[in-house]
Amino acid sequence: MLSAIILAAGVGSRLKISVPKPLVKICTKPVIIYSLEAFSRHPDIDEIIIVVSAQNKNAIVKAIKKHSFRKIKAFCLGGERRQDSVSKGLSAISQKSNWVLIHDSARPFISAKLITKVIRAAKNTGAAILGVPVKATIKSVKNDFLVDKTADRGKLWEIQTPQVFKKELIFAAYHKYLKESFTDDAALVEKLGKRVKMVQGSYENIKITTKEDLLLAGLIAKRGADAI
Repeated sequence: MLSAIILAAGVGSRLKISVPKPLVKICTKPVIIYSLEAFSRHPDIDEIIIVVSAQNKNAIVKAIKKHSFRKIKAFCLGGERRQDSVSKGLSAISQKSNWVLIHDSARPFISAKLITKVIRAAKNTGAAILGVPVKATIKSVKNDFLVDKTADRGKLWEIQTPQVFKKELIFAAYHKYLKESFTDDAALVEKLGKRVKMVQGSYENIKITTKEDLLLAGLIAKRGADAI
């Protein structure tokens, strides 16, 4: 059994808009609905847990209930940090679940093909994530804004979601490292000494963070999800 945790507790402060980020519309459809459509239709997903903020829960639940998403098991309240929200989601999955998929609702253009690829990779290795090779040159910069060094771009990947883990693995990682700061779930699994498989994602699997991202998202949506 595979449980999908969809993180929708973000407030979207960098978007500088009053609407909760999961409800920002792309071509008349709320951001979160794109992800829910993809995961609800996917045959490998057995249940969906949606993590929301207390202040936006009612609005998000109302928007989602306009659609027939039968796989939604629960809505739960997120925490102060991203990892706190994931932890709340983990506590809500079914005991029968063997695998956990974690996805940011702010990435609306996840495709069925990519979901399948990352799940299959995880089932071979225990943990798998999506990512794309970085395009830009990346430099490490000191506090005084002087360049420290230039990273080897050939070894750098920009990480995306969903990320998929064997249930006991991600539970063990969160139990041990929840109090530490990190920016993705795979980092905790890596700290356990486990290997994580990288799966080629898509440059269109963008995360909506800024108004510029919204403009790009509109173009992608108009072209159609099949283009991903």
